[in-house]
Amino acid sequence: MMFRITKEFHFSASHQLTHLPADHQCHRMHGHNYIVVVELAAADLNADGFVRDYHELGPLKSYIDDTFDHRHLNDVLDVPTTAENMARHFYEWCKARWPETAAVKVSETPKTWAEYRP
Repeated sequence: MMFRITKEFHFSASHQLTHLPADHQCHRMHGHNYIVVVELAAADLNADGFVRDYHELGPLKSYIDDTFDHRHLNDVLDVPTTAENMARHFYEWCKARWPETAAVKVSETPKTWAEYRP
């Protein structure tokens, strides 16, 4: 049995998937209001009764605001800026800071999302 917590972060950015055919809508530059959801999990709670205090996830908000918000993602990431690649990027960033990181989800629209969960 595991305890799980999640926290949601928002940002807006543009991107362009130039490797797709020219007639594909994502080939053109366009933007999304992204939602990033980080999930942390642990078998046991810490001494304060948390998987991790939500407040400790503040550096992810700062990283997103400083690096991704209102930016062109092709200028930020060195991989195709798909939701899948972004989910893996955020997972690796979080896992390096919080070992309890279990998964990261990235939504481009209210109906679409990708998840990275090793």
